Amino acid sequence: MLSADIQHAVPQIDGTPEQQEAMTALHHEFNVTTQRARTIVQQFVEEMEKGLDHEGATVPMIPSFVTGRPTGQEKGKYLALDLGGTNLRVCEFELKGDGDFSVHQQKYVVAEELKTGDMRHLCDFIADCVDNFITEFGSHHVDHSIQLGFTFSFAVNQTDINRGTLMHWTKGFNCTNAIHKDVVVLLQDAFLRKNVQVHVAALVNDTVGTLMANAYRYPKTSMGIILGTGTNAAYYEKLGKIKKWKGAEQVFDEMVINMEWGTFDLERRVLPFTIYDNKLDRESINPRKQLFEKMISGMYLGEITRNVILQLVDERILFSGESSADLNKQWGFETAYLSTMVVDDTPQLDHVRHILEETLQIPSTTHGDRQVVKEIAIAVGRRAARLSACGVAGVLLHTGDIHTGADIAIDGSVYEHFPHFEKYMVETLQELYGQDIANQVRFSLARDGSGFGAAMIAMMAHKASLAKQA
Repeated sequence: MLSADIQHAVPQIDGTPEQQEAMTALHHEFNVTTQRARTIVQQFVEEMEKGLDHEGATVPMIPSFVTGRPTGQEKGKYLALDLGGTNLRVCEFELKGDGDFSVHQQKYVVAEELKTGDMRHLCDFIADCVDNFITEFGSHHVDHSIQLGFTFSFAVNQTDINRGTLMHWTKGFNCTNAIHKDVVVLLQDAFLRKNVQVHVAALVNDTVGTLMANAYRYPKTSMGIILGTGTNAAYYEKLGKIKKWKGAEQVFDEMVINMEWGTFDLERRVLPFTIYDNKLDRESINPRKQLFEKMISGMYLGEITRNVILQLVDERILFSGESSADLNKQWGFETAYLSTMVVDDTPQLDHVRHILEETLQIPSTTHGDRQVVKEIAIAVGRRAARLSACGVAGVLLHTGDIHTGADIAIDGSVYEHFPHFEKYMVETLQELYGQDIANQVRFSLARDGSGFGAAMIAMMAHKASLAKQA
C-alpha cells in the first residue's frame, strides 16, 4: 500500500534553490505519514474510552440526551435557532414525512462586541431576532408557546434535553457571565423579558443536529461531523459503554454522544505540531485549548498559512523579504484565500498573484513566490483533511463500524469548499484500512444540517414531554 510520502511527492517549483529547499522542508513538516496517522487513531480510541468512563477527561464525550432515531415520517412545524459562528440563523421547519421538509430562514449578523460582551446582551439580541422572525414570517402558533430547538455550537455539559452549562467558549466568542451557567435558562429569561412566546424544548450541539438532520433522510446515519469555522463530531453510542452515565434506568440502548473532539491531544502526545501552530495557539484568545480544532478548522487554517509565509519572508525566501501591513495583521489571511489558491491553474498563477498583490498589498511577487504560497495552502489543507480522517477512523474503530460500514454526515465550509478535502480524507482511510473498508464509509454533505436537526430534536423532546404529561 502506498504511504502518504509516496502519494504526495515533494512538488518541484521553478523558483530559487532556497525556495525549493524551504518547500521540501515544509512538505515534510506538514505531511501526516501513514504511521503517524495510525498513532493518532490509536490515541483517539484511548481518549474516547477515558471520556466515556469518567468526567474531566481531555475529550469530554458528553451525553446529549438524544436517544431516538428519526424514521423520516415525522410531521409538524418547529423553530430552530443556530448560534456558533459569524451569523445567527433563525429557521422554521415544516416536517412533511417521507424524509421531506420545507424551511423559512433568516440570518442575522452577530456583532463582534456581542461575542465578547455580557452574555445577557447576546441573549437579548437573540430574543429580538427570534421576535423579528416570528413577526415577519408569521408562524402559525397563536394559542401556545412555539417549540424551539437551540443549536449552541460550544462545549456544554448537558444535564437534560433542554438543560446545559457552558464549559468554555471557542471560535472567537468570549462572553462574560456565561461560563458554568445554564445557557437555556439565560436564553429563556431573555424571551420572558421580551415577552416572546417561545419555549426552548431542546439544547442541541451543532454536530448532534447535523447527525439527526441527515438521519431524517437517511435513517442509517451513525455519525455527524462539523468541519467549518470550528470542528466537532457526534455519534450513536451503546448505553452500556457510557460508564459515567448516572441517569435513571431508561428504555433505550443507545444515545448520541457529543464528543467535543476539538480538545483532543491537549497533552501534545501525538499531533504533529509545528512552530506555526505554536505561534497561532500562543496568540489566540484561548491558548493551550482546542489544539486539534486549531489544526483543522476554518477559523485557523488561514492564520497558520500566514505564519508560514511570514517566516519565509523573514528568511528572505519570499517576496525578497518584503511584507505588508495586511499580511502582518493577525487573522489578516482568510482561509477562503486558500481555496482560491489551490485551484489556480493559470500559467502565471494569476489568482494567487491577485490575492497577494491586490488584496494583501505585497509590493511584488515572482512566479516562484506564488508557487511556494500555493503549495503552502495545499499542505495546510491536506494536513487538516488527514487529521480529520484520523478522528473519523478513531470513532469507527471504537464502534466497530469500520468493518460494517457507516453513513457519515458532514457540514461546514472547510469540507464543502476546500478543494479535494474529502478526497484527502478517503485516501487516509485507504492507507489505514485498505480500499474495501474505505469504500464502505460514505460521506455526505449535510449543508446547514444543524438547524434542521435542532428542529427535529425539539419535536422529539416536545412529544416525549406531552407523553409524560398524559
